[in-house]
Amino acid sequence: MRIRDDGQGGRVTFFELFFDLVFVFAITQLSHGLLEHLTWRGAFETLILLMAVWWAWMYTCWTTNWFDPDHPAVRIMLVGVMVAGLLMAATLPGAFGSRGLWFAATYATIQVGRTLFVAWVTRKHALGNNFQRVLTWLSAASALWIVGGLVDDPWQRALLWVAAIAVEQAAPWFGFLVPGLGRSSTRDWDIDGAHMAERCQLFVIIALGESVLVTGATISGLPVDAAHVAAFATAFVGSVALWWIYFDHTADVAAERIAASDDPGRLGRSAYTFMHIPMVAGIIVGAVADELVIAHPSGHVSGGMIAASLGGPMLFVAGHALFKRVVFGHFTVARVATILGLAALALVAGRLTPLVLSLATTLIIAALALWDVRAYHRTRREAEAAAALGLPSPDATVHAPDAVAVRVPAPRPEADLSGGAYPEAELGGEPRVAD
Repeated sequence: MRIRDDGQGGRVTFFELFFDLVFVFAITQLSHGLLEHLTWRGAFETLILLMAVWWAWMYTCWTTNWFDPDHPAVRIMLVGVMVAGLLMAATLPGAFGSRGLWFAATYATIQVGRTLFVAWVTRKHALGNNFQRVLTWLSAASALWIVGGLVDDPWQRALLWVAAIAVEQAAPWFGFLVPGLGRSSTRDWDIDGAHMAERCQLFVIIALGESVLVTGATISGLPVDAAHVAAFATAFVGSVALWWIYFDHTADVAAERIAASDDPGRLGRSAYTFMHIPMVAGIIVGAVADELVIAHPSGHVSGGMIAASLGGPMLFVAGHALFKRVVFGHFTVARVATILGLAALALVAGRLTPLVLSLATTLIIAALALWDVRAYHRTRREAEAAAALGLPSPDATVHAPDAVAVRVPAPRPEADLSGGAYPEAELGGEPRVAD
């Protein structure tokens, strides 16, 4: 098990970063697969495969939150997961064709094999019953994946795999309920919140890395002229804007919130396990749009290009809005306005060139990033003003970068550094981050 000091575990290890390289390849495979099949059916199949990639990585993330990746036994297990994961990623393009059984078998091997290992080594540990329940649910889901791989009809295969995903999605919400073994509570999942947050942040970096690679690789084989360079610059600025929205302030504050939570398992399940799915999906779809626009900056805008150009950012912003809702308890008006702005752009997208459509989309996303920066600095100014008028607390603790902690005499809604409020919290004599 990981050794935790004062309830906190270590940071992400180098071996965990090495492990992630398999999923860099998997994300690239998904992006290229969607680009080659940019249809509603292609998007549906890519979503199914993305869910498998995500669950293979996420369940391993939970495992390494408890188990030390530098322990020889754990490391050998993770190497086995890497081998199966690399083969799984290699079979992604043919998952709905001749390689369906190989894909399903490697995915099932990851899920069942890893969980069987941890269930065995914790058989006399307090976590033992929890992992036995997890093993039961994942075994049931894996059976559906295998049966789907044996079916030749692509639609029947898709339906069976959707059923498998439904089992995997429902399991955490039902506490992995198993007759005779009971059910797990989120308080049983005594995770290191800071480690969980950092691992998910790194997966977002993996997805954004695919966007950057696509941007560079596509422009490298094209003429260096005004149109292609403009498309290249627009795509790169769009990736920067997505990074800014996620990482500039919210990621750090959210990480500290889950680390300080008295029920980190609940936030780990909701905010990180589930709410990151649409963000990662949005980045992948956006990378497909970037490649299309850089390759063809002028001319006709197809329906698939419109869906990718607008759908990717909408998925990301919607996922980030849900993430903030779970962690901070509110929706921000800016994110709702951004989604509505992107939806409105769809009404005129068919009349634009790919470059103009990409530029308009990037401007909307960049505006949200700038709004977050403005909200952050407004929060700082208001906190400093409150400190000047009130009595600063010498023992106050600030859980956000560059903020000012003060005691505010009158109760009022508490805000995070992204400009929103915690409706369930009030400021009083206890140290808080001033809004």
